[in-house]
Amino acid sequence: MKFSTSLKLNHIFRRLYRTSGFADGYLVLYARKNRTAGNRVGITVSKKLGKAHVRNRTRRRLREIYRLNESRFQPGWDIVVVARSRAVDAPFDRLTGSYLSLARKAGVLCETQDP
Repeated sequence: MKFSTSLKLNHIFRRLYRTSGFADGYLVLYARKNRTAGNRVGITVSKKLGKAHVRNRTRRRLREIYRLNESRFQPGWDIVVVARSRAVDAPFDRLTGSYLSLARKAGVLCETQDP
């Protein structure tokens, strides 16, 4: 990831959960501007969604979606993505579409796309 780091601090997660999020059947996305030049991305997958290997696979897929599309995201945001139960079995392209559409609704994606 070029200009992003992992979001690990609990108080930042809680701060983001208090903002209004954007949701669909697969994901919930919370976003808030930060005071840095890079993005901080956190991924949450509940124990309700399955055993550890299922949760880790879902987390890896969401991290890969962000990595492949990182150049499309504006810098300077804290982003938390919460996986819903349908995200576990969703095809990768449908999960990608869900992630990017929620990011667009949140205003985190750049207006112009870089090639």
